[in-house]
Formats: sequence, structure tokens, C-alpha cells
Amino acid sequence: MKRDDLGLYSGYGLFINGQWRGATGGEMREVIDPTNEEVIGYIPVATLADIEAAVNAAEAAFRTWRHTSPWERSVLLHRTASLIRERIEQSAHLMSSETGKPLAQSRGELNDAADQFDWYAGETQRIYGHTFQARVPEVRMQVRYEPVGVVAAFSAWNFPALLPSRKIAAALGAGCCVVVKPASEAAGSCMAVVQALHDAGLPPGTVNLVTGDSGFISEVLVGSPKVAKITLTGSTAVGRKMLHLAAEGIKRVSMELGGHAPVLIFEDADVEAAAEQCARFKYRNCGQVCASPSRFFVHESVYASFVDRFGAVARSLKVGPGLAADTDVGPMANRRGLVHAQALIADALDHGARLIAGGARPEGLGSKGYYLSPTALADVPQSARIMQDEPFAPVAPIASFSSFDEAISLANATPYGLASYLFTRSLKTATMASEAIQAGMVGINELAIASAEMPFGGVKDSGMGREGGSLGVRDYLEAKYIKTRL
Repeated sequence: MKRDDLGLYSGYGLFINGQWRGATGGEMREVIDPTNEEVIGYIPVATLADIEAAVNAAEAAFRTWRHTSPWERSVLLHRTASLIRERIEQSAHLMSSETGKPLAQSRGELNDAADQFDWYAGETQRIYGHTFQARVPEVRMQVRYEPVGVVAAFSAWNFPALLPSRKIAAALGAGCCVVVKPASEAAGSCMAVVQALHDAGLPPGTVNLVTGDSGFISEVLVGSPKVAKITLTGSTAVGRKMLHLAAEGIKRVSMELGGHAPVLIFEDADVEAAAEQCARFKYRNCGQVCASPSRFFVHESVYASFVDRFGAVARSLKVGPGLAADTDVGPMANRRGLVHAQALIADALDHGARLIAGGARPEGLGSKGYYLSPTALADVPQSARIMQDEPFAPVAPIASFSSFDEAISLANATPYGLASYLFTRSLKTATMASEAIQAGMVGINELAIASAEMPFGGVKDSGMGREGGSLGVRDYLEAKYIKTRL
């Protein structure tokens, strides 16, 4: 199959040493449109030779890129951001086609991806070392930061442009080179970002892209002695496997894994506003967001009001194809996610939960596509699976609490600790709760907490390391201490 016959991915493929090409074995993998379950394109399945070529290209490019002036790196990253923004309409159409995400959300994600390159264009000029006053006058002591080396970056399908951009921009800003493996369900969005980097003038080999079998590619990249750093956005299960692989080579690792974010609605909150904001945010990207608000705990005194408003908003959202102008919620990205969501709904109902919105496929969309109406469940007991298992779906479980201590206990009752949220008018409650919740991020009266300038990451089973902000570049640097006697 020729590269011009790849459907949605014509002109793309593997990107190795500055060129798009097919896999040496010629094998291709289908990509399915989640709105109708039809094939929309094909991506190459990289062989061992392809992966090794990508690593070798990155290793060779690193010898030069690590010494490239921060000012020059900054110009290239800014230029990349500009190109991503110039191509938003074309890239958003591609993203919505392969993920089912509403066009407005695809445009927003691409702007967020561009922000990453703009942010790290600045951070590459602000990688500060340290000097220390020695104990004796003839000694000088300093710490300098140097790029780790070749980075293997693995990203997920739910934010197929933003997630790889967080990794690539930070790595390039630090002076590292990258081999990126995007998710097979939505590789095209990452390919568009790589094309922007290439067109911005990034030297060949500095960024490479491989697609195909995730397990095989992981084993080869993580096992390569030429790869110094692993960065993953994915599920906790995949993270555990990756950590085992990385331990063999004692690789530097950063991981942004699963989440099951609690939302605490205290008795003094603006309940109507909180319910409106929570419902609309919950179903963004069809609930397929690692930091999505996904367990709602409401004080018993305002519980009924919250449930009523939340359910009304959920029922008002329009479900349809991502490319349709009036769509609020698109399909889920794949069948396995839909099956998982349906199982969680059934289990919750079996445990006595009350269905207040959704719960089934919306009417009028035929029998094809991975659609699920925005679903809300009230009175969900802690014994239901959805209170422990990350739903990653448009399904919201709601339960009540009666005291501050009970609310904190419920919030911390899972092994996850990525994002968390709370609504209150009390500074004391906000302070105490935000400090007691076990999570890497806390939003107070606010759900949109992710931004390029702030650190993103979690604790416990939600991973390690941070992406974004001034901390993000640190995961791609090694500290070197130098002591000189004059």
C-alpha cells in the first residue's frame, strides 16, 4: 500500500530522521471512525529495524541538538506553536474524525498543544544552574543541568495532540531528542504536530515517530541502551508494566497515569452553579479525561438540589458525531471503553443506584458508533465498582456525605491521586480540604485546572513526575555537580 492510499493519513506514516515513510515490513493497521465503525485510514506497523532506525536517528541528532543555543531552540519552538495555530481547522477536522471529539473541543486542544511549545520556548532560556560559596577561598562549586539524552515518549488517544506536545516540547526545550509513539486510535493528530515541528526547521532526527504494536514498541524502546528517559501518559496498568521494563535498564521515568477525581460539594457552596459546571465539565471529551471529575460527593443538606440540576444538564446535552456543528458530546473512542462503561452502569444499578440521566444509547443515531448518552447515577454506594474503577466514560456517580471528615475519607478512598475538586465559599474549608486530599492537583470552585504554565501530575497510583510549568522541564534534565580547586 502506498502512502497516498492511507486514507486520513495520506502523506504521513513513520517519521524517521526527518522523513515520512512506510514500515519496512509493509504491514498496516486499520483506524476506525468511532462515529460509524468504518475504516478511515491506515497506519504503519513499525518493525524492529524501523524502531532501531528511529532511536539511532535520535541518538545522532542529540550530539548536535544538546549544544544548540537555547535562543535557537526557543525560536524553533515558537515557530512550531505558530504553525499549529495556523493549521487548526485542518488538524481539528483530522482529530474529530479519528476520535469523535466535537470540533470545538478539537480546536481548543490544538490551541493548548501550541501553548506547550510557546511555554517551553521560554523555559529553554530559563534552565538555571547554581553556584555555591565554598568553605575555602580557593574552591569553586557549581551545579549545572544537562539534557538526559534520547527520550521515548508514549501518549494516549484521549488528547492525541496535547499529550505528546507536553512531552515533546519539554524534551526539546531541555535539549533532548525524542522518539514518540502515539496511540494507534488517533495517531494522525500527533503526526500533524510532528509535521509542524519539521516545517518549523527542526533538524532531522531530533523528533521521530513510530506507530504499530504498543507492547512490542515499548519493549524495544525501553530496552534500548540508547534511550535514557521514558515518559508515559496512559493507564495505571500500562504504567506498572512500563516500570518493570524500565527497571531493567534503570531508566529515568515520568508517568501520568489513571485518575478517579473526587468532587466535594460542601453545604455552603453555590449548589446550582456547581452542578451546572460539574455536569458540563464531566461530559467533556465524552468523559474520557484522566483528570475528569468522576466521583461526586455532596453534602446531605444540598444533595437533592445538586442531583436535580446535574441530571437536567446531562439530559440537555446533544449527542452526535464530532464533526456536526451542534454536537456537545461525541461517541466514545473505542468499543472496549463503551463495554466497560455499560458494565459499570449495570453494576451500580444492581447495587441500588438510581438512574437520573442517560444509561443507554441515544435515539436517532442508528446502530453504528460507540455512543452512550451522558449518564448520571444518584445514591451510588461505595460498594459499586464505579466508586473504585476509573470509568473514563460519560458516567457520573453521585453520593452524599454528612461531615467534613467523611468527605475527606471518601475522597481518599481509591488508590488514585491525580486531580480533585471542591466547592465551598469558606476559606477555612477550602484550605483544610485541599491540604487533606491526597492528590497532585486540587481545583477550588474550578474544574479547568490544566494549563501550560502549571505542573500537571499525580500521586499514588496516578503516577510520578510533573508535566507543564517550570517543573516539567526538570524531568528531562540531569543535575551535574562540579567542584574546582583553583
